[in-house]
Parts: sequence; C-alpha cells; structure tokens
Amino acid sequence: MATFESSLKPRLIYVFAIADNQHEGSLKIGETTLADNIDPALTTPNSEGLNKAAKERIDQYTKTAGISYELLYTELTLYIQGGRICSFNDKQVHNVLERSGVKRKEFKGATEWYSCDLETVKRAITAIKEGKESLGAGEVTHTENPIILRPEQKTAVEQTLKQFRKGNQMLWNAKMRFGKTLCALRVAKKMKAVRTIIITHRPVVDSSWFEDFRKTFYDQPEWHYGSHNKGESFTSLQQLASQGKKYVYFASMQDMRGSKEVGGKFDKNNEVFSTTWDLVIVDEAHEGTQTELGKAVLEQLIGKKTKTLRLSGTPFNLLDNHKEEEIFTWDYVMEQQAKIDWEINHLGDANPYASLPAIHIYTYDLGRLMSEYSDEEKAFNFREFFRTQEDGGFVHERDIDHFLSLLTTDDEDSLYPYSNDKFRQIFRHTLWILPGIKAAKALSRKLAEHPVFGLFNVVNVAGDGDDEEESRDALELVNKAIGNDPDESYTITLSCGRLTTGVSVKPWTGVFMMAGSYSTSAAGYMQTIFRVQTPYTHNGRMKTDCYAFDFAPDRTLRVLAETAKVSHKAGKQTEGDRKILGDFLNFCPIIAIDGGQMKEYKVETMLAQLKRAQIEKVVQDGFENGALYNDELLKLTDVELKEFDDLKGIIGKTKAMPKSGDIDINRQGLTNEQYEEKEQLEKKKKKDLTPEEKKRLDELKAKGDQRREAISILRGISIRMPLMLYGAEMVDEDKELTIDNFAKLVDDQSWEEFMPRGVTKQVFARFKRYYDPDIFREAGKRIREMARMADKFTIEERITRLASIFATFRNPDKETVLTPWRVVNMHLGDSLGGYCFMNEDFTSNLDIPRYIEHKGVTTEVFHPQSVILEINSKSGLYPLYAAYNIYRTRLEQARQKYGEVNRATALMLWDLTLEENIFVVCKTPMARYITMRSLRGFRNTTVHTEYYPDLIESIITEPDSVVNMLRSGKRFWKINNDENMKIDAIIGNPPYQVTSENTSDAPVYHLFIDLASLLAQRVSLLTPARYLFNAGKTPKDWNTKILNDEHFKVVDYWANSTDVFPTVDIKGGVAVMYRDSKLNFGKIGTFTAYKKLNIIANKVCKISENGLFAELIYAPESYRLSDKLHEDYPWAKERLSMGHPYDIT
Repeated sequence: MATFESSLKPRLIYVFAIADNQHEGSLKIGETTLADNIDPALTTPNSEGLNKAAKERIDQYTKTAGISYELLYTELTLYIQGGRICSFNDKQVHNVLERSGVKRKEFKGATEWYSCDLETVKRAITAIKEGKESLGAGEVTHTENPIILRPEQKTAVEQTLKQFRKGNQMLWNAKMRFGKTLCALRVAKKMKAVRTIIITHRPVVDSSWFEDFRKTFYDQPEWHYGSHNKGESFTSLQQLASQGKKYVYFASMQDMRGSKEVGGKFDKNNEVFSTTWDLVIVDEAHEGTQTELGKAVLEQLIGKKTKTLRLSGTPFNLLDNHKEEEIFTWDYVMEQQAKIDWEINHLGDANPYASLPAIHIYTYDLGRLMSEYSDEEKAFNFREFFRTQEDGGFVHERDIDHFLSLLTTDDEDSLYPYSNDKFRQIFRHTLWILPGIKAAKALSRKLAEHPVFGLFNVVNVAGDGDDEEESRDALELVNKAIGNDPDESYTITLSCGRLTTGVSVKPWTGVFMMAGSYSTSAAGYMQTIFRVQTPYTHNGRMKTDCYAFDFAPDRTLRVLAETAKVSHKAGKQTEGDRKILGDFLNFCPIIAIDGGQMKEYKVETMLAQLKRAQIEKVVQDGFENGALYNDELLKLTDVELKEFDDLKGIIGKTKAMPKSGDIDINRQGLTNEQYEEKEQLEKKKKKDLTPEEKKRLDELKAKGDQRREAISILRGISIRMPLMLYGAEMVDEDKELTIDNFAKLVDDQSWEEFMPRGVTKQVFARFKRYYDPDIFREAGKRIREMARMADKFTIEERITRLASIFATFRNPDKETVLTPWRVVNMHLGDSLGGYCFMNEDFTSNLDIPRYIEHKGVTTEVFHPQSVILEINSKSGLYPLYAAYNIYRTRLEQARQKYGEVNRATALMLWDLTLEENIFVVCKTPMARYITMRSLRGFRNTTVHTEYYPDLIESIITEPDSVVNMLRSGKRFWKINNDENMKIDAIIGNPPYQVTSENTSDAPVYHLFIDLASLLAQRVSLLTPARYLFNAGKTPKDWNTKILNDEHFKVVDYWANSTDVFPTVDIKGGVAVMYRDSKLNFGKIGTFTAYKKLNIIANKVCKISENGLFAELIYAPESYRLSDKLHEDYPWAKERLSMGHPYDIT
C-alpha cells in the first residue's frame, strides 16, 4: 500500500573493480542510498549494512550483463567536522582525483572509472574532509572545464539550430532545472550571433545568467556580457561589436516596457530598440509577454531576420502560437524516465538525474467532509473557508479548528501528513498556499496556539504577488527560521503568492495547496508544486521524494491532466493519450485519501478530466482556442475553401482582429483516409520513417495548416460569442445552449450590433458546422456556471469574480468595444472617486477595494438618495461600480446602527441599491440582458435596465423627446408617476460613431454629451478626444462651445488610445470628460495634454486683446516681450538693449 517515504535518506560511497583485461588498473567510484532501517550512526567503513546496499546497487547494472566484480570499499558520505555534520558525494571524489592528475578511463557506456589504486581513492576522500581540492603539495588549479551537456540538452540545442536554418521561432517547453540558461547561451555560441539580447520578467536572474555566461564563454575572449548591473554597459557593448566582438545583453521586461518607444512614460532604451538583433532569448516567456506592452516590446526588438528563442517551464499560453517543429519539450515524466534509463544504459556512472526527487500528489476531499464549502463546480471554496472577520479572526473558526485536528490527530492508521511523529519528521519544512493575506495572518496566530503546530516556527510571507525585492526578503525570513541545521528545526511557511516562482527553499519536502478554485491555471499550479522538487542533500542524506497535498481533488486532476497532455500538444483522446497519462501517473502518482483508505487514480479518471481541462481553456481564452472547432476543418473541399475566402473578405473589414492567413483554394484539407494516414505516420518515430514517408507526412502536415488558417478567420465570429452566452436568457440550458440554437438566442438587432458587419445569421449558418458542438455547449455552460457561482459569494468577491469573467472576453473592434474593468475603475475613480477595485497604478486587481475621495463630488454622488444613469450599457460594469459605491454607503450606515452585518442583510442592501439608485439604458435587447446579469446575476430581483429602440437615431433626430422620455418615471421606467425624475449623475462610454454604407462614419458621441448635460447636473463620459483640439468630424461650433464651457473639464487624457483599449486605434486619443452644471472650472480655451502648458496658454491668451496666438508670433530670430514681464520682473529692463524693452534680437 502506498504511504509516505522518508524524503531524506543517507548516502554512501562505494569502490569496486572488474577483473578483466579491459578494466585492469581501473576502479569505479559510485554512490547510492542506504536503507531506512539501518542506523547511520552504527555504520563504519565496509560494515555489513553499507556493503549490502552497495552490492544491491552494483548488481542492478552488472548482473544482466553477467559481469563479475569485486567490492573493495564502502563508506558513509556524512562525517563530523568542527562539531558539525558534513557530507560529500562521488562527484567531489572524482574532482579531487582529476585535479591531482589521475586519468579518467572511458569504457563503452561508462565514463567514471579512474586509473588508480584503492589507497589513492581513500586519500582523496580524506582530502575532501580536510577541505582540500587535490592531493599532494602541488598548486590547485581553478581553470574552467567545458560543460558537458546531457543528451536532452544536446538535442534541444541541435533541434533549435536546425529549426533556425529554416525558420525564426523556437519554444523550449522545459521544466525547472533543465538548464535552459546554459543551453540557450550554447545556442548563441553555436550560431555565432553577434548581438544577443535576453528579455525576462524577472530582473533578479541577471546574476545567474552572468554566471552561466562565464561558464559557457570562459575560453572565448571575443564574447562579452552586459546589463544594468553586470558586465559592460550597452554603449560599451555596441563599441565592442563595431570592433568585431560579440555580446549578450540582459534586459528586464519591466524596464523595456517603460520606454516611450513602446508606449511607456520614459525616454530610455532607444539604442536597444534600434539595434538589429541576431538572437532574442525570452526567459520565462509565459510571464509578462502576452500583455499589450509586452507584445509591443518584442515586436520592436524582433526584426525580419531575428531568431527568437522562448524559454518556459509552463508555456501553456504559448503553445498554440507555435508549430510542432518549433517546440522542444522536456517535462517531468521525461526527466524521471531519464533517471531510470541512465541506470540501465550507463553502467553505474554517477546519475545526473539522481538528485531530482520524485513528486507524489495526495488529495483529500474536504468538500465531502465539509459540504457547506463545496460549490456547484464540486470544488472546495477555500476563500469562504478561510474568510476573516473585521477583528482578524476566522468567520468559520470551529471548522478551521476541526481541519487542523484532522491534520494532526495522533493515530498510527491516519494518513494525514502530521498525524504521527514519523510523518512530522518527514514534513519538518513545508509551504502552505493560502487564499489571502488576512487568511494567512489569522492562520499564523491559530497555528501558534495549536498543541502540535505550536512547535513549528510559522513564517508568514503572504503577499499580493511575487514582487522581486519582497520575495528576496521573504526568502531570508524562511532561511533564517530553518537555521543552519534543518534537522534541528521545524517550519511552516504561509504564502499567497510569494516564493512560488523563481526561488527555491531546499529543505521543503511538502506543499499544501489551500487556495484557488477549479479554474486555477495549470501554469501557476505546477510552478508552485515544483517548488518542493529542488535537489537537496543534508548530513549525507539526499532528498529522493517530495509531496504535494491538495484538498480539492477535481482541481488536482484537471490541472495535472492538462499538464500531462499539453506537453505533447495532442488533439483528441486516443490510445496515445492513454499512454501519455499512464506514464505521467507512473512517475507522479496521485493518491486519493478517502476515510482511512488510499486509492490511486487511474488513467480513465484522468482522461475524463481532459475534456474539462479543454473546456476550461476555451473559456479562459475567450473562444480564441482551436479546441472550439472540429476536424471538419481538416477536410475542406474547393467549394468550402472558397466560402472561407469570402468570409475572410467580410471579417477583414472588422478592426483590431489578428491578421488571418490567405486561404489557398489549391490547398485542400484532408479526406478521412488522409487524416488516418497522417495519424499512423505520426505514431512512428522520426528515425523509423522512410524518405517517402517523411515526404508524405510533410505534405499532409502542410494540408493540415489549412485548419489553422481557417480558424484564424472564424475567430472573428467566435470571440463575440462568450459575452452573449453570458447574458442570454434561457429556460432550459441543456436544450437551448447548442451551436445549432445559438442564433435563435440572439434577436436580430443585437446580432447586427454584436457580430461583424456582413456576418448575418444566414452566413453564420453556413459555418456553424465547423464548431465542436460538445465543446461549444460545455464552454457556454461553464461561463454561465461561473456567473451563477459568483452569486453565492460576498458582494466584493462577486464583483471580483465577474471582473475575472469579463477579463476572458475579447474586444473585437471599436464599434462593439467593451470597456475593460480596469478602465471603468480608472475613469470613475479619477472623476467621481469612491471604492476602486484596482491598485493606484491601475495595473492589478484588489480583493479589498481602496477608497478615493474627491471633495464635493464623491459623497454628493454616492449616497442612498442618489440616482445614477448609464446611457448605452453593453456590459453593466459602469453601473456595477456605481451600485457598489452606493451600497457601501448604505452598508456603513447599517454597521454604525446595528454592528456587524450578515450576508443576508448585505444582499438586501445591494438589492435596495439596484432598485432605488441605478438606472441603465441599452440600445439592444441583448445588451440589456448582459447588464442585468452583471447587476443581479441569476437572482430574481428588480433592476431598472431598459431597451431604447433606435436610440441613436432618436438622439440625432429628436433629442428633446429622448430627454423627456428618460426623465419619465411613468412612461419609460414604469416605476412611478413622476414625469421629471431627478438624475444626479450620468456615466458611461457612449457609442462613438454611426456607420453608413454610402458615407464615411459620422460621430455621435458629442450628441450623448449634450444629452447627458441636459439630463443631469454631473456627467462623466469616456469619448474620443479630437474635439479638444477642434479637430475631427464633430461640428466646429460644438467644439468651440465645449472648449469655452466653464462647467466642463478634462479629467484624463490618453494620446495613445491603446493605453485604454489595447486593440483599438482611435486617432487623437481618448479622454474622460467631467461636467458639473453648478461648478465653475474655468473654460479650457486651448487644450494641451500637459497641465503646465495649459496654465501658460491661458496666461498668453489673457494678455492678447483678441486672445489669438497669431498676434504674439514673430520671426524665429526675435522674441516679443510683454508689459507683464516688466511688471513681474522690473530688473529685466536694465539687461535689455536700450530702446528695445519688448524684443530680443
């Protein structure tokens, strides 16, 4: 039966000889593990226990070959030095011998034999214990030796160089400790790249790149390294390159994306961006490179002939962007298989993989034990379980106590990790991942008071993210708690982000996953559990096993199924999948603890999870994932290819879409027979393929590329679907949520609004057969399930969850643009204030919103009697922000009156806010449904969202009628008999323009500004900004009116619209306007993007009689001074030429 094995086991050195002519005069020095049941303290050199362990090890690789050997010597690797326990290994013995001039002998398949006698080996061991590096009195040399790459490292380098001869892209999907930095530098060296740049999201790794650079180029004086902190400056490197030298430059993504060249704020790195790079190495390529700024940086650096090598241990978000031949994979299964294969094939040589522990994953179904915390996703709700009160204690204190008791109840039959002394020894040092900072703080106090965990030193390093400096401090805290001898201490590290990437704490033997949900990303999950796989040897014992404990089994299975599968980029479930998952479970067993029983998960269970993992990825990718489509795209006929070409002509008219490849109608897809033929050929190893088969496979793959091109066209339709599925009204999801029924869920006007122009329901009907009906249905259900689950949480967490859902929706073009949650917070936070769900830089979400106050505005707008209107809602995010702020005012008033408010009361206050304070106008029925979903979820509560037919046309032709209608509580809102409702504020992002077939697009946003100004005292809208410069198509007299309106001001202005809407280019930028009919801000007059220039411009206009700049502009060789100058600076006259008090010539 599976159980916990000791993580640290004693090691021993053995020496043996083989009595044949070939091995004469040579000895083999190796290393192995001592059994758990032997006390290391009782062992002496050549003792029975050591000899038995050594023979067992040697027999493994000599018996099958019938080799007779003689065991000469055994010794434990730990020893006492200065009162401390120390240890050595066989590699150190080899190094001393080689440094002493002893020759290494190489036999077939074995390299670590030495031409010496036993006494020499013993003296080498003694030298290590004395701190020497060689034998004898001669000088010890420290010259660098060539780094010998492991077989898979050689393969990575060779495959990359081969790919670079025909293409420019390569991705290494290689797990931690593969040696990505050394191998990447070897690629640069082999390429003889003159200029190489390393880009990473982790500036702290500069030192390790520099160290590996020196190891790689120790014998190449013409190569140089540079960065902000190491080696040469960039200017110096450029000078060296001009002299025929080569260089590697290290740069952080954070520094590069701050440059003006890519839309940042600082004038820097211009030389770096203007350099023609031979090789760009993107380290940890899954981090920070998929954002708009990250993409902009790489686009600027990568030229037409630049080779790009991306490195990542978890490239889940990158695989779909690369072809099969552009990906090298080295995963956990391959690593563990190599460990076994080495022992078989290398005749007992030191195993380079031996120090990499095997991972065991144990799942405990807390949802079954505590069903009240299990949601409809069958996932344990850690955030609710660990929720804290205002005073810092746990809301569910009794359940937390019960959980800690489960972990520690002293019972020999218990399979919980702290249930007996043996297990507590194994898990002396562990990492616990928690859902939040407050939870970590409360649990830290709780553990300190616990009878078992109170004996552990609890280190709380919980933080919002993995900030480099703070992570370094956190690492110091943990190492300090562990101390100089990890065998003498016990620690538990609490984290909710820090120390989960980029750092290693060697003594950790277990990680407890007590955060996240079913949707947790596979990348983040695997990064975290691999923290405990760090090689570690202490007191002569090597870490051979490590453990991950998860309390949400479904999440574990989904993530690991995705991890196993994604490494191979497999498509549908086949026998190949079965083998992939079987291998994974062999090397990474997943054990379910159910009561007192252990149950090992089988391949069938994992296969069932693959479909769920695939669906999750489709949802998280906003339907931009190829899994959404079926294999019919591999079998396109001439007629179907022509249909796709026609569709491309339509989709191509929508803006901000990725460019799709041209459909070549002479390159058809695959027939059923060809598809099967391709599958059979791909099953063969490349080396076993005949030249004819290789050629045939290449032909079939080329035809398969047609699928990728077709998907890139369909993507223009697909990315519009998730938002409509989120909002759609259905009675029976099982029957109605199908690809065949999708068009029926959307009314014609909404279809025209949300779909690309020209893609009618009839056009869509011709292409829906290419969608996988199961994936479409389940992905749609998943979106709605996520929204439905959000209703079960606190108001704050519901909003956070909704923001996560909206983050998966894609922005197709500027006419159907969705205002991102970040922008809603930035817009309303800067103009009206209130509780904001983003940090001060608006770069990351906050679980607990921060308060922004604008005097005379915030409290006047967000109060229980206020009425706030959004005109033209599409997502409901603007009224969601407003509703939360009025709700918070109600909540604070309730707390002052009644004390702590429970969930039922909080929900009542929310519903009251929706009913009394929030009003929304939508120009399509679907927009109304989406907005209602955002505000009330799937609950049946009153929401004032109304569809206004022909809204834009009415505003253009009869604006007064629209004003009267929107003020009517009786005719429009149907809530009372009031025909002149008071509206306190209007917010939103109105339509920018109307499109006509025969004329150019005409702006309409200015009409919404006018309409809002008539309806409410306060107005804040996000619109294009060209009118501020009296430019664009808005009427000139309207522009002048606004620029001279003393009640009008600009709160925010972005010259580059992509800072707000990453996929949309709006000429002249965008701006947040704010108007208050009762406040005088002074007219704008002449707008500039800089406040100081505005002050100067206004000052100049005041001293000109007509307020015209033309009167003040002179020839470039002279300047006109004013009376104002002499008034402010009387001494100026004495310094000017006599008779020239107003000019400088």
